[in-house]
Parts: sequence; structure tokens; C-alpha cells
Amino acid sequence: MQAINYDTAKSLGLLPEEFDKIKEILGRLPNFTELSIFSAMWSEHASYKNSIKWLKTLPKKGKHILAEAGEENAGLVDIGDGLACAFKIESHNHPCAVEPVQGAATGVGGINRDIFTMGARPIAQLNSLRFGNPADERTKFLLRGVVKGISHYGNCFGVPVVGGEVYFDECYHVNPLVNAMSVGLVRKGETVSATASGTGNPVYIVGSSTGKDGIHGASFASANITEDSANDIPSIQVGDPFMEKLLLEASLELIQSGAVAGMQDMGAAGIICSTSEMSERGGCGMRIDLSKVPMRQQNMEAWEILLSESQERMLVVVKKGMEDAVETIFKKWDLACQIIGEVIDDDKLEFYHNGELKAAVPASVLVLGGGAPQYDREYKEPAYYREYKAYDSGNVPQPDDLKEVAMALAANPNIASKRWVYEQYDSMVRTVNMSTNYPSDAGVVHLKGTNKALALCTDCNSRYVKADPETGTMIAVAESARNVVCSGAEPCAITNCLNFGNPYHPEVYWQFVHAIKGMGRACERFGTPVTGGNVSFYNQSEIKGKTEAINPTPTIGMLGVLADKAHHTTLAFREKGDMIYLLGVSRDDMASSEYLYSYHGIKASPAPYFNLDEELALQQTVLGAIRAGLLQSAHDVSDGGLFITLLESAMPGNLGFDVTTDAEIRTDAFLFGEAQGRIVVSVSPAQETHFLNFMATQPVPVTTLGHVTKSELRIDDVSFGFVNDFKSVYDTALEQLLDGRTRPQHA
Repeated sequence: MQAINYDTAKSLGLLPEEFDKIKEILGRLPNFTELSIFSAMWSEHASYKNSIKWLKTLPKKGKHILAEAGEENAGLVDIGDGLACAFKIESHNHPCAVEPVQGAATGVGGINRDIFTMGARPIAQLNSLRFGNPADERTKFLLRGVVKGISHYGNCFGVPVVGGEVYFDECYHVNPLVNAMSVGLVRKGETVSATASGTGNPVYIVGSSTGKDGIHGASFASANITEDSANDIPSIQVGDPFMEKLLLEASLELIQSGAVAGMQDMGAAGIICSTSEMSERGGCGMRIDLSKVPMRQQNMEAWEILLSESQERMLVVVKKGMEDAVETIFKKWDLACQIIGEVIDDDKLEFYHNGELKAAVPASVLVLGGGAPQYDREYKEPAYYREYKAYDSGNVPQPDDLKEVAMALAANPNIASKRWVYEQYDSMVRTVNMSTNYPSDAGVVHLKGTNKALALCTDCNSRYVKADPETGTMIAVAESARNVVCSGAEPCAITNCLNFGNPYHPEVYWQFVHAIKGMGRACERFGTPVTGGNVSFYNQSEIKGKTEAINPTPTIGMLGVLADKAHHTTLAFREKGDMIYLLGVSRDDMASSEYLYSYHGIKASPAPYFNLDEELALQQTVLGAIRAGLLQSAHDVSDGGLFITLLESAMPGNLGFDVTTDAEIRTDAFLFGEAQGRIVVSVSPAQETHFLNFMATQPVPVTTLGHVTKSELRIDDVSFGFVNDFKSVYDTALEQLLDGRTRPQHA
């Protein structure tokens, strides 16, 4: 028998005070299986013990919210016409760092299960991916593996990828970020809860058999990545998208049968997580016989069965007396379906194996919101913050050749086309994606049988967040809302994936706290409550004794509703001769821009200009202009500044532009600065008077930039060449870099 002491607890990732609390809860020394249960359930990944107190400060209520954050597996929002939208984003960062293909694949599988376990059919996927230098061989290995995993699983499962982002920075060299988002539809009133109820109701495990893959995956996700992390590959799950497709159809049919009392997918921490969370929500317990769990490996210990994260499995509480109906459905879909226990009227989880009681623990003490520990961590302002604030734009040399700068930015991997990535995804399966051939700032998803569509995006500029966590996170929320608005939709709610370093480091926790404050302020102002998401700490690397945290990356997944599909607005210029206007104010600001960072190599500068009230007014104005039918196109100013915005609007139709800069602003700041609160729109000559009359009634400044041309790009009467010159670079820069044919031109 294994000795149980502080060293055992430490080896399982538990703190000494947590070990003491476990002994107090149980009134005795735990056995190894019980200690393993607490290790998984009290890990950061499962319990949010270092973040929950701050997460509780985020706005969660709203007029469209049907399920608040934490109530169910995913957020649930009323989108009208008797429909509800379930959506959520989660990370699979650590698994992807050591086994990118399966790490990414199972991330996609897991987030889709969160959606359909509620009774919603997944209709769209998005992702946010971050890697190191794309010229580096490790980055190429990780990127290729992650994209392969996402594309294989998603394409086989049959849900389109409609949007996302790919970003490169050295801070993600060892620890990439892979955040996957899924969106599903369900008729209101037809959802099922992840809640156990009904004493005596049978508990089923359905789907795949259980093996040793993924054991202690939740604990693995709650530790730093080190040089030895490759040895943790047994913690990586293996996915089967075809099995998941069968599980999807069987689960939805099962829900329609009326036999389900409660259902939850098995993700992190496997059986122990599903049994404890469902029991805690229902104020009950379960008695489980682990020897009845269908196995694909022999001689597994009880704790291994409990903690296995084998994929494509669900836990279902069935209404007693309806067992035959359940088993008939799963037999039809050729899926395993086995009763492994029952609901009991007690706050207790009892786990038996081969007739022997292996663990007995209260359900309520294991989970988030129950008895799991909650901590207030020390935080302090990092030393770099003052350095960033000391930035002086007067020290930035003005380049002699602005065309050369423009071409360098068009070839920058953070700006250039990501077609090498998205062409590997099936974006048209189920024929719901409206924005594949008509690019818009957000992915737009057709809601069949209605006149509505959903607008979806993921956004975060982590450079801004590092420079100023509160402002940078407000910008992330604002940009995601801006992208939805530019597509013609009204922002409705967000989900988030909060990627940070070690929470025990005061400087990292300072970033986290201020990011939460910024998110709360912005979401309150935009009326976009937080429906849930994921916290991913310990995203940093310990290589040769040196620890480096990633840039703080609070990824925002935004949901918007396009009330009338006729208002779907694209980013593309439409006709030669259309007028180009800038809504918002140009500023002499280059802070934290890609231009400053990559072209000049200046890494320390504050976040760009941002004003929350101005941003809201801008978005309301643009949405009003779209609904009035006044705009040909709308595209927000973000990475790469105004020039890249104009270029991205010009390229789809092989059109050009002729614009004039502001003589009172440095030309490079005007063209390449990333001050927030700006949107470029184009207006047909026939609508110009109506547009200007409309803008005269709005609180947002409007500036005439110029007009759309046949194909030439002209700035201040100087030719920058033709749109195809830039398009050939923009379209191929990333794949050439990955093939080793080019290198970044600047630091």
C-alpha cells in the first residue's frame, strides 16, 4: 500500500495546506485514489482556485442570457425566432505544446461536446492560435501539427470553421496557445442540463471505451511547460472525430426522447469531474461501480479509470424506467452504453471497483463554487510597466521610404494572409457560412429558416495587453464588438479564454487582475455579458533554468446577431469611384503598433489610444449607417494601421485607392499607427449626400480620405504601385516563410 503523506500530495500537485484541508473534510487520511481525486478536481484547470474570486466580478446578466456563466457547460443566449445559441471557447495549450496534432484535435472535440451535451447542434467553429517565430523549425512543427489536428477533426466531424486568428511572437515559442470556440443552435426549451437528479435514476456512460490516455490531464494543464514536458505525452488524449459524430447524433436523439434527466461530457478529469459536477449542481450524490465501465485497456487501477480523459464519452442520468429507450438509441448508432451506477440522496460520491469501495468523498467539496479552495494571490506592478510608459515617439526615426514600410507590413506574418491555415479547414460544410466568398470583419453564419444570421469572431492583441492589461483587454472586447458591427450585426455576449503565466508570480497575477477589470468595464459598456469560458494559467516555459511567461492573452469570443441578412456588410471595396471615409479620429500615435514593434524593433511602448465612450459611439453610428443602407463596405482599423485596412478592402475586388494623409500627423503614424476607435467605410456617389446628412446627426467625426480607383494605390499623389503587387506578397508571405524561402525583413 502506498504511503500517503505531504510528499505524496506534493507529487500530485497539492499544497500542504490543501492536504490538511482534505484530511479535515474526510475526518481521516485519504487513500491514494481519494488523493488523486482531489489532485485533479482541485487543480487550477478544474477548480479555478486562483481566479474564481476575480471572475465573479465580471458582468453575467443580460436581457438575452438564458444560462449564466457557470450554470451549464456553455453559455446560452436567446437569439429570437424561438432559437437559442450555445457558445464557448476553451484552451488546449499544454497538450499542443508536446503533441500538437492530438492536442489540437481533442481541443476541438471537447469544445464541441460542451455544446451538444446541452442539446445544441454545433454549426460553427472558430479558433485563436499563437506561436513563436514562424521561421523557427519548432514553430513550423507546432503550427503544422495544430492546423492538421484542427482540420482533420473538424472536417471529419462536419462543422465549418468560419473565423479565427493566427499570431506570432517569440513569447509563445515553447508554449503555444490553441483556443477553440464552438457555436451551436437549439430551440428554446429543448436544452438539457448538466445536473443530476432523481434518487435511484440510473447513471450511464456512453460513447468510447476508457483507456489510459489523458490521465492527470487537468493537473498537467496546471503546471509549467519544461524541457521534460515531452515525457508527459501519456497526459495527451487521442481523438476520434467519427466516433464524436455518432455521439452527437445519438445524444441529440436521446435528448429528444425525453429520457434524459441530466447529461455532461467527459472532458478534463474524466469520470470524477462529470460525476462530481453533476451531483453538486443537483444537490445529490452518486454510487458508481468502476468495474462496469467499458474498457479498452486491461488492469487499470480505480484511480486511473476515474481520471482517464479518454475522448468521446458522456455521462447521462436517465429517468428510471426509460432504460430500454436509451439503449435502443445507442444500439442504433452502434455506440457503447452501460449503466455504471445510480443517483443517491446524499452529498457523497462512492466509487467501487470489483466489489471493493475505493473512494468515498463529498461531491460538493470537489468543485468550483463548492468546497474547492479559493485564493487571493499577491499582485504587484511589473518593473517593465514604467519602462513602457516612458516611451517617447520623438525617438522613433521617420523612414525614408514609406512604400517599403507598407510592403514590409503586408509581408509581416501577423498581418499577411493566413490562407495556408484556413484553406485546410472545411469552411462550407452544412452551407451555413455566408462570409467565405464575401469577406467581412466577422464570420457570418446563416440561420436557415429565418432572416437572421450570427456574426462571430475571436480577438486579442496580446502586445496591447502586456503594455497595459486593463486598457489592452478593453481593446480586445472593443475590437471584437467592432468586427461584429462592421459585419452588420449587433454585439450580444462574449465568451473568453484567459491565457496567462504562473498565478503565483505577483507580476503575472497583476496582469490577470487588471485584465479582468478591463474586461468587466468594457463588457458593461457594450452590454455584452460574459457567458463563460476558460482560464489557462501556467503558460510559460522553463528552459535551461530561465522562466518566461507568455504575453497575457485574454482571448475574446464575440457573438453578434444580424437581425436582417440584407444588412450583411463586407470589408471589400465595391466600385471604382466610391468615396472612402474614415469614421473616428486619426491620431499621432504609433504605440504598440506592429510597425513600431517589428519594423523599428521597439518593444517597449504603451497601449495605443483608446476611449471606451468614443468606441461605443463609433460602433452605434456605423451600425445605424449599415441599417440605413448607406455603406458599400466597412472595415475597422487594427493591426497594421490605416494602410493595411485600406489594402485589405482593396484586394478582394482587385481595386485600388487614392487617399490623402493629415498634414498635422506624422505620415508613418497616420498610415501605420494603431490608435483605436476608427472604421473605414466606402460610400457610392449616389448615397454620398444621404451619408453625410446622416453623419451630421452623429457624435462621431468623419473625414474624407479619398476614393476607390481601378487598381493603383496612391497616397498624397505618390504611387505606391498596384494592388496586385501587394496582393502577391500578402497572399504568399506566410507560406513562403514556412517553406524557408524568405525571412522577416526586420526585427
